[in-house]
Amino acid sequence: MNLVTFRQNVDKNEEIDRLGVLDGASVADLSQVEGASATMAACCALGPDALVRLTNWAAQAPRLPLAGITLLAPFPRPARNVFCVGKNYHEHAREFATSGFDGSAKEIVPEAPVVFTKAPSAVIGPGAAIPGHLDRTNSVDYEGELTVVIGTGGRDIPTERAMDHVFGYTIINDVTSRHLQQKHRQWLLGKSIDGFCPMGPAVLTADQVRDVGRLRLRTWVNGELRQDAMVADLIFDVPTLIATISSCITLEPGDLIATGTPVGVGIGFKPPKFLVKGDVVRIEIDPIGVLENQVA
Repeated sequence: MNLVTFRQNVDKNEEIDRLGVLDGASVADLSQVEGASATMAACCALGPDALVRLTNWAAQAPRLPLAGITLLAPFPRPARNVFCVGKNYHEHAREFATSGFDGSAKEIVPEAPVVFTKAPSAVIGPGAAIPGHLDRTNSVDYEGELTVVIGTGGRDIPTERAMDHVFGYTIINDVTSRHLQQKHRQWLLGKSIDGFCPMGPAVLTADQVRDVGRLRLRTWVNGELRQDAMVADLIFDVPTLIATISSCITLEPGDLIATGTPVGVGIGFKPPKFLVKGDVVRIEIDPIGVLENQVA
């Protein structure tokens, strides 16, 4: 199922985020079901019977037309920084290494996962404006990424059991100020500008993905296809990423791991194609959905 966080459009002053199940042109409003989880993070912590409980709640929930709601980021303000992985597709690693913007290391293909984070305050939802004007260096770039949502937490999770800890998947646009990324080398500042983490439109539960490697990620800018790759092309796959991060940091329900972006980002062009005001970035991973945002 596709789980969403939303607000109704009836009351423009409403400040209560609701949890729902997306079903075609309607959303089952779980906020109207007694005892149902109220947030996406709470769903991630439900444990082994999460799907059974979510299915039962959805059956009881009133339906709202999709046209009458506004989808938010599934995690409007994550409890912790978003874990991210750099240079995790072979062709993008080469693209980045030859772009002149990689100040972090000399090798083209990393020997181990390159892990960094994005601040929770960077998160915005589908349709929200990317505040490109906040990047004073005028070097805003896009990165479409499959993002893993952790269910059962843990430390020292072995690779052979890592997928048991996945609650589901969503999409993140790892928007980046390239000049800040290059200047500061640790990447946090260039990646965490307010509004530089569009997320959504939904969390697809893991039971709907038999083979994560068969998911296809595509990114368009103003209708031009820029990125097109299979998740199977990852250098370090999802189990390896979960095992690597959990070897140092205890993962918790609701943690997010953005798995990396494929070739085709703006700095891969000569000259670079940085985003400017009015540009529209559309990222699609079927069956998760489409994440689309315009640059302001």
